[in-house]
Amino acid sequence: MSLDRLLTAAIAVLAGAAIAVTAPAGAAPAASLTQVTQFGNNPSNLKMYEYVPDTVRPHPAVLLALHGCTGSGPQFFSSTEFRSLADRYGFIVIYPSVTRSYDCWDVSSPNSLTHNGNNDPVGLVSMIQYEEQHHSADAGRVYVTGGSSGAMMTNVLLGDYPDVFKAGAAFMGVPFGCFATTDGSQWNAQCAQGHISKSPQQWGDLVRGADPGYSGPRPRMQLWHGTADTTLYYANFGEEIKQWTNVFGLSQTPTSTDTPQSGWTRTRYADGSGTVDVEAYSIAGVGHALPQGGMAANAIHFFGLDGGGTQPTSGPLHAVGAGKCLDSSTTAGTQVQIQDCTGGASQAWTHTAANQLTVGSSLCLDAYGNGTSAGTKAVVWPCNGQTNQQWQINANGTVTGVQSGLCLDVSGNSTADGALVQLWTCSGGSNQQWTLG
Repeated sequence: MSLDRLLTAAIAVLAGAAIAVTAPAGAAPAASLTQVTQFGNNPSNLKMYEYVPDTVRPHPAVLLALHGCTGSGPQFFSSTEFRSLADRYGFIVIYPSVTRSYDCWDVSSPNSLTHNGNNDPVGLVSMIQYEEQHHSADAGRVYVTGGSSGAMMTNVLLGDYPDVFKAGAAFMGVPFGCFATTDGSQWNAQCAQGHISKSPQQWGDLVRGADPGYSGPRPRMQLWHGTADTTLYYANFGEEIKQWTNVFGLSQTPTSTDTPQSGWTRTRYADGSGTVDVEAYSIAGVGHALPQGGMAANAIHFFGLDGGGTQPTSGPLHAVGAGKCLDSSTTAGTQVQIQDCTGGASQAWTHTAANQLTVGSSLCLDAYGNGTSAGTKAVVWPCNGQTNQQWQINANGTVTGVQSGLCLDVSGNSTADGALVQLWTCSGGSNQQWTLG
């Protein structure tokens, strides 16, 4: 039995969707949803629709918003609040559509549960790359969300492509790998009905096995589920929590529990620095009918796209203008440079409470020779607590030296591998824009 036969009639197919879908009547003037027909490698023949708001910011974040079974990209655009949030905060939203007959994302086949597996996830990542290439979107601020089958694909994408996504929000999903099948049916009744239970380690191993060569930071995860869900049963919510807390090496015991509003129970799972890596919302008495009003805004807040949220203090330091990452050396005094993002240890930076940017066990980003003039080299040096090793990561995307007030700058506005990084007078250029995590 396919999932589309089980979903409620409220998630109806938007048949014959037009190329452009405008905002609802009475809404403030806004951009249209536009179909993109050529966006790169697309092995499963997905459709891509993009929403670039009139208020889009320079180097915008990208949100991939995934419909459920019997739905479509245009339907998800018109029935959820992500469009209005994009208008408010200036990020791009991609609304893809499945074109196969049963309208569900493939979250079951071995190809979908593998990095670069030549199926739906590959086409979805191609859409993100299109936005980075055509709208100068920030590769360091890419997020994914979805409902039902789209939530299941959210879990899959965070496992398959941890180097692409910074965070995800899954509404009514199942753990990565729970829906796996080998018979081509795409339907796993045992998983849907909540009969599959694994240890946290087993669930975590499935995620790690999707891209076994990856050793970098993992995308944060927000989970939502109604206690009365009889399509993808509520037991799956607990299994998702097991999986993602294990991926982060966290305890199964929440670091905090609260009730943001009536009927919502929120548990949070934070690391030693206080970063909330996993956040879970249990919605009392609600069936297979999420997201509801206000929930999308909570997801956007978790992502930090509204200027709030709990943000990571560690991970790759992305050079926005170049689409690359700050890369270090193990040799003290070596000038840092930008390279393709690999998730490796040489690109794993931590912004400490003392405002140091550390890499490895004992090296810090350092203004060479205590320099305070434009052109001073940014190097790695043993951490010593001096002010030339202290850095502010600012809301406008710049990283400034506490001692000099100068901006971390990619020399010559270069986008090439190996371009050197220095201190320079702050100019507002994209070569001085950075995102951490």
